[in-house]
Amino acid sequence: MSKLIERVSRYKDNRGMMSNLRCILVENKKHRAWPALNRLGVAINDDVSAFIAGLFATHPEETTTGNFGYTCKVIEQRRGDKRSDDNKLTATERRFQHLLSAEGGTELNNRILRMVLMAKAQGVPVNYAKLENDLKFWNVSDRTKTEWATAFWTQGALSVSEEAV
Repeated sequence: MSKLIERVSRYKDNRGMMSNLRCILVENKKHRAWPALNRLGVAINDDVSAFIAGLFATHPEETTTGNFGYTCKVIEQRRGDKRSDDNKLTATERRFQHLLSAEGGTELNNRILRMVLMAKAQGVPVNYAKLENDLKFWNVSDRTKTEWATAFWTQGALSVSEEAV
């Protein structure tokens, strides 16, 4: 678990703090999150850590296993998306494909936010520590995208059981 997640999880039950942290996800409300980020020891200009804190405040159910590709796969299975015989992508696969094609910045953050909201709706925990690390190196190489895609589209992927989540 990252130090950021350790710090923010201490405030999990503080509704005011979580509300302020969620403001970092809305462009014209970011200023409301700055005092909360300061209390967590997050620099206001550290976009990735601030974004992760906002995501955690939105969906505080966390795990320490898997990457975000695995999380998206669990979302697909919980939603009951079934692959058809005509090679069409499921709705979750299309969303995940669009997520992987994002360049970074606001585009990437918006797509990740949508998937985290889907995870919340399906009761799927997110590995925020791994997500934070992956986002810091998103534009450095395709390593993160490849790892996520591998976790999502592994042939004969293990059926995700309730115990594994």
